[in-house]
Amino acid sequence: MVQSNDTAGIGGAMMRMIISIGVLIVLTALLFFFAPDSFYPWAKAIHILAVISWMAGMLYLPRLFVYHVDAAKGSVQSETFKVMERRLLRGIINPAMIITWVFGLWLAWKGFGFHGGWLHTKIGLVLLLSAVHGYLAGAVRKFAEDRNEKPARHWRIVNEIPTLLMIAIVILVVVKPF
Repeated sequence: MVQSNDTAGIGGAMMRMIISIGVLIVLTALLFFFAPDSFYPWAKAIHILAVISWMAGMLYLPRLFVYHVDAAKGSVQSETFKVMERRLLRGIINPAMIITWVFGLWLAWKGFGFHGGWLHTKIGLVLLLSAVHGYLAGAVRKFAEDRNEKPARHWRIVNEIPTLLMIAIVILVVVKPF
């Protein structure tokens, strides 16, 4: 059976992503076990990189939906959007969210012992961001099945939610107001 270029490309990209994540996990584990004193700043760096990746995807995905709404169902354009949305969700947003949570919880425990009103509020806002993530993942499935019923205006509004949450989270982390 001959694979289309798109299918082969997806498989290759997925394999590269899995290998990259595997290398990250192995290197992180080695650092954690063999150099625990220098692990904290590395964990913070990995957490920040994951947050940036997660937010980039969370800001871009609803924008793709805005344009996808206007594409005719079954058209080449609609099918291209489906591929873009799926790859963005599975290849960037999902792994970045997982890494953000794993390292963020470890940093909250190691650095702050889970104490601080600002930290509790931040975790609550990250839970809300995760809920938005879940909503967007559901939308990817609906678009893939040509079942989206939301207008472009809805997705423009949804596009602002991650931005507002991100602003509040960054302020809490930097300023620690309470």
